[in-house]
Amino acid sequence: MDLVIARPEGLYCPAGDFYIDPWRPVERSVITHAHGDHARTGNQHYLASSASEGILRSRLGQDINLQTLAYGQRLTHHGVTLSFHPAGHVLGSAQVRLEYGGEVWVASGDYKIEPDGTCAPFEPVRCHTFITESTFGLPIYRWQPQAQVFSEINEWWKGNIAAGKASVLFCYSFGKAQRILHGIDESLGPILSHGAVEPLNRVYRDAGVYLPPTIYAGDVKKSDPIMRQALVIAPPSAGGSTWMRRFGDFSDAFASGWMRLRGTRRRRGVDRGFVLSDHADWPGLLWAIDQTGAERVMVTHGSIGVLVRHLREQGLDAQGFNTEYGDDEEDSAAATPTIAEIPA
Repeated sequence: MDLVIARPEGLYCPAGDFYIDPWRPVERSVITHAHGDHARTGNQHYLASSASEGILRSRLGQDINLQTLAYGQRLTHHGVTLSFHPAGHVLGSAQVRLEYGGEVWVASGDYKIEPDGTCAPFEPVRCHTFITESTFGLPIYRWQPQAQVFSEINEWWKGNIAAGKASVLFCYSFGKAQRILHGIDESLGPILSHGAVEPLNRVYRDAGVYLPPTIYAGDVKKSDPIMRQALVIAPPSAGGSTWMRRFGDFSDAFASGWMRLRGTRRRRGVDRGFVLSDHADWPGLLWAIDQTGAERVMVTHGSIGVLVRHLREQGLDAQGFNTEYGDDEEDSAAATPTIAEIPA
């Protein structure tokens, strides 16, 4: 029997009688990270990494029945030995290692390869079977070093200051916003944050992650001169809303891995697009899979077919897992690329 199977409620471990990131309420859930498509309300018991406790309680409620383990700490349940290992995706994100009957499986959750200073960096875990995401599982997705992206954001911000415009940067409120705050040049000007971002900034700071001082945008009047120098961090949902009127003349931009596609920025209707993702790109996925040493790979959400076919060509036993992941904040901007949009 496989150590993990797909059931209507989610990915299920029959030997341990628990689910990993279930999308329907269950009695025992093991959570890889706090994005909405992986951590949902209604479960009777939650098990997650210690580093994710603050963010999980912030998003799911302070009173959830939550047990935590430090990275690398082991717990045995019904004979299945379980441990969490850094995934490098967002604060508290973890891969789940399961060992039973001499077999080792690892469920990756979501992950990225490049360390960013806001969460524990990805650590490959050796296993027989690896369950991997494939959000950006196409060869066209190849990320530039994040330092280059932050430099581009800084230059855009400086240019807007010189033109007397606010700089409104849309990005996902959990993970991406804090990564940008940690990486940009805070000396350029004041930083404002949307009401969906500011509470999560506090969780990161409480966890010991350095973020520059931010001002809640709702406390700043339209007439305040700092508006013409400010960088404003806001979720995509704020775009086109009445909330934007307070910034007067502004330039807007979007930070996402989907900006790699030429048509996405046009559909978003923003001035600039910055290619920055909290998921692994195509080379990152292949590197991570290789590092596990797994002979069998189960692929979830994203471009499953392309990655499965490539892995089979490399001699691996690969197949897709039918899941309901992929409607988190990162994936909400997704659109299937057309031939015209695929970069040369």
